[in-house]
Amino acid sequence: MNRVPPTLDMLPDGRFRTAPPVAGVPLSFKLLVGAILVAVVAGSVAIAAFALWVLSVMLPVLVLAGVGAWAAVRFRRWQLLRGARHLRPL
Repeated sequence: MNRVPPTLDMLPDGRFRTAPPVAGVPLSFKLLVGAILVAVVAGSVAIAAFALWVLSVMLPVLVLAGVGAWAAVRFRRWQLLRGARHLRPL
């Protein structure tokens, strides 16, 4: 009981001289907003990690497919040029 009681500055007709202080946002609401923000950040990090994992799995396949396509084009070009040499008139 060491608290000082609040001073009420009222006029005789029952009105206050100053407006009552505005109540702030409850702590539970602040905690809820913080928890939602943490969940959103954690979900974003998880999605980014999953995307990087998929990329790391797909990258070797894409590189091998590119090398195979390049080799097929070069081989087909070589075949066409080889066949064209035999068709030249003398």
